[in-house]
Amino acid sequence: MNRTDKAAPAPVLTTPWSDLALTRHPEDPRDPLRAWDAADTYLLKHLAEQGVDLSGSVVVVGDRWGALGAALAGTGCAPTLISDSYLGRQATHTNLERNGLSGPTLLTTQDVPPARADVLLVRVPKSLALLEDQLHRLRPAVHTGTVVVGTGMVKEIHTSTLQLFERIIGPTRTSLAEKKARLIFTTPDPSLAPGPNPWPYRYELPDGIGPLAGRTVVNHAGVFCAEHLDIGTRFLLQHLPSATGARRIVDLGCGNGVVGTTAALTHPGAEVLFTDESYQAVASAEATYRENVEEGAGRASFRAADGLEGVPDGSVDLVLNNPPFHSHQATTDATAWRMFTQARAALAPGGELWVVGNRHLGYHLKLRRLFGNSELVAGDPKFVILKAVKQASPARARRK
Repeated sequence: MNRTDKAAPAPVLTTPWSDLALTRHPEDPRDPLRAWDAADTYLLKHLAEQGVDLSGSVVVVGDRWGALGAALAGTGCAPTLISDSYLGRQATHTNLERNGLSGPTLLTTQDVPPARADVLLVRVPKSLALLEDQLHRLRPAVHTGTVVVGTGMVKEIHTSTLQLFERIIGPTRTSLAEKKARLIFTTPDPSLAPGPNPWPYRYELPDGIGPLAGRTVVNHAGVFCAEHLDIGTRFLLQHLPSATGARRIVDLGCGNGVVGTTAALTHPGAEVLFTDESYQAVASAEATYRENVEEGAGRASFRAADGLEGVPDGSVDLVLNNPPFHSHQATTDATAWRMFTQARAALAPGGELWVVGNRHLGYHLKLRRLFGNSELVAGDPKFVILKAVKQASPARARRK
């Protein structure tokens, strides 16, 4: 698409109350995935058909791209939307503005939830732990008259999902499937004693991973491999560069922060930026860092963001990255490609990007295309660690 072409119109979701133009974030006309699915439309249809009273305190958990929030705002409702995703929140802002809507209050999963919920709508997340954490946090807001409805695709709702609703909120049943989506209906039971919220979870790291061996990692619910160290990260920790002279380091897609914290310990004079699109991950990274780096011994910053968006070009010496290749249930390399592109822009000439990934993903091809080089640092039958170096531009090289 050249610069004179008009942007493609946003896909339109037809709700029982209005039509809404909705996109995901970052917006990409080539993205075949929509900002809603059958689970969203099934829930909205149910609310309209049952005439659910939306005039009270309506709380929506896990609205992925703002489809539920925008649809409810279109009824005059002012819901509170709770999300763990920075990208999802940006999409929600954009979609509300695009459709001339206002009213919703946007909270993160780290914010204090509302004190009362007359209607609680839950988009079932991929992480059972995140669902457990959010149900525990919202249970005090639920009363005997609260309408509690969950929604998800059939492949996202398991017996363990229903057991969580039943154990924490009350008796639970499901709807028939419609377009491969299902609803969850829960009746609040104030006599339940579900016990304390087990999150965040702390555990001791294994030996053989460098400076963090035997130390404590902190994981908030929903962070990748929250109950143990994933094998890809473990492999990267065993081969991290040390004493590179890097003054500014980024743990890109930081998760629980073990990679960036290790870098901080091996580069005590460096400033380390921990960034992730998950608020739960950023909170975990900060807790892990504070647990293992003495106060005043290092410089670190933590932010939920779209990768390195907003980081000045040429300002970073070392980027460490274990990119995800899933977006909810979809397998995609779009996130990795965006991370690599952002890293190249943020790195100073001579700066390095270190990446760990499954061998079959072929990240070396992407790095060669972007950086013009890719070096295999280490590999095993499942994973590879790759290094790409940002070269000086030809014009800059001639000046030297």
